[in-house]
Amino acid sequence: MSADTTAGIVIVGAGQAGVMTAEALRSGGFEGPITMLGDEPHGPYHRPPLSKAWMAGEIEAAQLVMRAPEMLARKNIALHTGVSVKAIDRSAQTVILGDGSALPYTGLVLATGSTPRALPLPGGDAPGVLALRTRDDASAIADRLAVCIAEHKPIVVIGGGFIGLEVAATERKKGLAVTVLEAAPRLLGRVLAPVLSDWYAELHRGHGVQLLLGAQVAAIEADAQGVTGVKLADGSVVPAGLVVVGIGVSANDQLAQAAGLECERGIVVDACGRTSDSSIVAAGDCTARRLADGSLLRLESVQNATEQGKSAAAALLGQERPFTATPWFWSDQYDKKLQMAGLSMGADAWAVRGDMEVGTFTVYHFKGDQLIAADSVNASKDHLLVRKLLDASVSPTREQAGDVAFDLASLLVK
Repeated sequence: MSADTTAGIVIVGAGQAGVMTAEALRSGGFEGPITMLGDEPHGPYHRPPLSKAWMAGEIEAAQLVMRAPEMLARKNIALHTGVSVKAIDRSAQTVILGDGSALPYTGLVLATGSTPRALPLPGGDAPGVLALRTRDDASAIADRLAVCIAEHKPIVVIGGGFIGLEVAATERKKGLAVTVLEAAPRLLGRVLAPVLSDWYAELHRGHGVQLLLGAQVAAIEADAQGVTGVKLADGSVVPAGLVVVGIGVSANDQLAQAAGLECERGIVVDACGRTSDSSIVAAGDCTARRLADGSLLRLESVQNATEQGKSAAAALLGQERPFTATPWFWSDQYDKKLQMAGLSMGADAWAVRGDMEVGTFTVYHFKGDQLIAADSVNASKDHLLVRKLLDASVSPTREQAGDVAFDLASLLVK
């Protein structure tokens, strides 16, 4: 790698969080060198389409690009791809690169993302057992899908979370036989109310997906050509020409841990993205935010990467820009768009607004009498309104939330 050795701001990671931090530094008035280091061979690209349009072959590579290198160069942001960082020397304020060279920094941004959890079972590393995180992962899955289509082989998805269900939907749209194995008793049990978990189960079954809930995977079976099936604890085998593993991710905090930064389920940061070292900030999926009550919050979303990146840039510029907005997420499966606002953990009551049979509705989550989150399916207006209600700490009653005749927007009128 050939880089300016003048100390400036170094960003480790060239994804959403890294790009947002770099651009916020420039828009915030920073004029020194900005060097962005990405370990993938590709420049910054959008990840959400990987499990959907990209895997399905519906978009071209150019449509994945988030920022072209020449666009970054116009902002005097130096992008280096295919570069690994093996250590941080905090006392010397340098990062040590994979080739042994050292790059000095006055401020360091860790935007290292996360890594899919591996399947810790016999055969878990067999050819055709794949996880989805990167563009190359998605391309590898798509290549294997093409073989399965040609040879009429079925697909197994291990994990009934968002990635697993999005992949299952994409594969069903291509006409493949798909089985989803979920260890828990319901889909998306950590994030969705039971009524919505059940609705998603019926959505996938209605599209021909075989769902096995409470499924305990014992091993992966394979031959010389690769995976042939998934063996369950009861001894049964689910045939497969491809196994996609979606059992969660782990924060990439190894660099930070080795450098002595505070880490716990990720790089611990405050609301402004500051780590335990005043010259180092972190943003995106690699972080765990320390809340006022001392608990940690991990968010894995485009919004979090974007807003934490802006907050981290402000911190390096000596400014306070805490990320306190209502968290939101989305997932596209078949022709249904789920939009989530708020954090539903701890909810003890729910209200449904709209028509679940038609497939246009919102599930409102309450803790006591307080609205804490809402999940909207093909109801974008509801979603946008809920974000305003949550940002303003305004709560409807459960009766008002479930009554389509009641104008929730009237609660925001002062």
